[in-house]
Amino acid sequence: MEDIIKEYASGYEMLREAIEGLTEEGLRYKPAPDKWSIHQILIHVADSEMSSTSRLKKVLAEDEPTLISFDQDAWANNLGYDLLDREQYLLLFKLLRLSMQTILDNLTSEQTERVGVYVDQARFNFKQLLVFRVEHVRGHLAQIERVKKAYRESQGS
Repeated sequence: MEDIIKEYASGYEMLREAIEGLTEEGLRYKPAPDKWSIHQILIHVADSEMSSTSRLKKVLAEDEPTLISFDQDAWANNLGYDLLDREQYLLLFKLLRLSMQTILDNLTSEQTERVGVYVDQARFNFKQLLVFRVEHVRGHLAQIERVKKAYRESQGS
């Protein structure tokens, strides 16, 4: 669990490192019409974090709470991700992760086994949900690398 918490805590720095040195054009580049730009990915990661931080807290605070997901494509398509301030969203992500740190630092083994239940009846314990958060950032870091590569190739470099 210690390694998961440590990686969770470093999520913001990993995102920052992944975009270091990119131009605005590179951040806004879409590898295909139906694919997200790095800018959009970063907004999504922050929105997802906002939603999931609430779920993590519900699992720790309430007895077997109902957990609700969000429709990521609807959010991306209907909330004007291209218009949103990337720096504000990165700061939001950073603050959400920081807000969980004291809770995670004081987590008991019993708390890691507390359960939340999704509407479809899928049950996940706190540890599983935290692992999903770490894996979510990992997955989007890999996606950012793919977009960066596609952008470089589109520039002939």
